[in-house]
Amino acid sequence: MELLALFAFAFVVPLLEAPKNLLWLIYATLWVVNRWRARDFGGRLDPWDALILIWIASGYASAAFAGLHQKEWLSALDILRYGSILFLVRRSGYDESALCRLLACTVFGTLAALIWGYYGLRVTGERSALGLHSVGHVNHSAIYLAITFGAALAWVRATWGAERAARRGMGLALVLAFALSLIVMESRAAVSVAFVVALCILGAFSLRSGKRTWVVLFGAIAIGAVLLAAKPDVVRKNSTLIEENRFLAYRDEVWRTGMKGWREFPLFGVGMGNYSYVNFERIEEWSRARGEPFDRTSLRLQSHAHSLYVNTLVERGLVGLGALFAVLGAWGWALVRHIPPAHDSPVRWAYWGGAVAAWLVAVLVGTVNTTLHHEHALVSVLLLGGWLSLRRSRQSAPEIRA
Repeated sequence: MELLALFAFAFVVPLLEAPKNLLWLIYATLWVVNRWRARDFGGRLDPWDALILIWIASGYASAAFAGLHQKEWLSALDILRYGSILFLVRRSGYDESALCRLLACTVFGTLAALIWGYYGLRVTGERSALGLHSVGHVNHSAIYLAITFGAALAWVRATWGAERAARRGMGLALVLAFALSLIVMESRAAVSVAFVVALCILGAFSLRSGKRTWVVLFGAIAIGAVLLAAKPDVVRKNSTLIEENRFLAYRDEVWRTGMKGWREFPLFGVGMGNYSYVNFERIEEWSRARGEPFDRTSLRLQSHAHSLYVNTLVERGLVGLGALFAVLGAWGWALVRHIPPAHDSPVRWAYWGGAVAAWLVAVLVGTVNTTLHHEHALVSVLLLGGWLSLRRSRQSAPEIRA
């Protein structure tokens, strides 16, 4: 039942809102009950556990000491949800078979949401842009899709030599469907980073297997040349924004607005979910108190910062940003230190590749979009948690010497 709840949760994350929250609660409850009955909660606490708990605590510290009081306590539930999923999956001790099924639910849930999005875009006309139903805005949907694209690509690459032609074809078709859908979504950052994700995963596998890495590099150059020559909408969109001197699409004005709020509450921020409450009236009042002129023409109001780093700094302050950097640093270091060997199982390669994609998307796309929250964070911690669980089980296994 615990695994079924987790599988269903992974499948519905990009699809449905209410079942997602209900399944999270069911999974967490069953996890605790099962571990209580077995008197085994995954061993002693370690630095990763402490880091996850600090990450969660930073959200509630921001709520407790928030500069503004609106949505901070309710919004802090988001970090509790994805932080707890990371904590539980990492300490779960699931075997490769269970994690393989979890990966399949994650990828095919994304595919189902993508088909639903195409139906709304091409058939009913209810959508003006391709998106994943529960994820929302097209840019956020592209972020989610770029992460699952990385996991799917790593799986297909790791199984390529052992699979029959029919299964190779199906895997390749799935990866291409995800890649082409990213182009249809027209998110410049997501498309660019998905390209980097593919280069990193394929390059790492090539290096570990002792094959010629120049083939990967040549393929990347060829694909880039084709995209530039074909000029899909995402390329034309970027060119137009550059010509109109709007490369950041007004994000600089949004960031400037948020930083006005952070300057007032530097340590714990304005509170999670309160970015939109940094409005003209408050900024004018703060400017007047500082004896500074107020110019609203250089500012733009938004519900979030369109940047992971600015959004975290404004809403959670230096405390929250420090916790975020600590998590991202430990995450990236673990991935670099433990690149799987070429002969490792496809499940381990898939989770490593998925965790790499989630990290790259969070870090790079996070400069111009608010990544690592809600659905993006949930799929990220499922992949990271699975990878860390596999690493943990390998480290705890008895060493066998010849």
